Amino acid sequence: MIDSHCHLTMCKPPNDELVAAARDAGVRRMLTVGIDEATSRDAIAAAEQFEEVYACVGRHPNGTTGFDDAAAAELERLAAHERVAAVGETGLDYYRDRASREDQHAAFRAHIEIARRVEKPLVIHVRDGGQTTDGEALEETFDTLRSEATGVTVILHCFSAPRARVLEAANWGWYCSFAGNVTYPSAGELREAAAAVPDQLLLVETDSPYLSPQPKRGKPNQPANVVETAKVVAAERGVSYEELEALVEANAARVFGWS
Repeated sequence: MIDSHCHLTMCKPPNDELVAAARDAGVRRMLTVGIDEATSRDAIAAAEQFEEVYACVGRHPNGTTGFDDAAAAELERLAAHERVAAVGETGLDYYRDRASREDQHAAFRAHIEIARRVEKPLVIHVRDGGQTTDGEALEETFDTLRSEATGVTVILHCFSAPRARVLEAANWGWYCSFAGNVTYPSAGELREAAAAVPDQLLLVETDSPYLSPQPKRGKPNQPANVVETAKVVAAERGVSYEELEALVEANAARVFGWS
């Protein structure tokens, strides 16, 4: 199994314990994601230390205040590292007002161009305000990707939108990655979305330490728990766990360039 999105440096156990637990659970590869330049460097350090770990570098939308050309240049320098498999997470977050929409859009566009230049996939974060999962932020994110990310491989991390949006993403060849919230009893619509993703565009993740799957809910999440999410996605798609494992491992190897 693989974990296409985690934050090792935000998890409480040390990295060696997290990686060992993931290994014991059968998780062979994981992408640890930076949310700013400092944590992106930490992600690279983890990727250099552990064979199972690859890094993703970027500035989270909530931290884009003051993002400028110097920040973009530093991220591009980090993105060129051989253990960096993706750029991000970037996108739009209207749930919290920690950064202006103008700053978020500017940083989003800069990340798209970095991903294009270094020829690595782009990891997208999108969160709408209030309780909606299909509002302004999602619409503007899709609009920006359609108009500016042609030729860039796109991964919609922690996909949390209705089934119709899966079909729209599939038309553009964007990957959809599902996290622990797909396992929640109230997430029937999201499980329907997970069932609708074309085989070749499906990924699973933890987003640890957040969004622990239902059997681990109430406890901090970690990469080993991606197995629980994958079991639910497999059942919803009507395939065995082993079939889903082979599918997402192949997809992740293709998109991230790991073996």
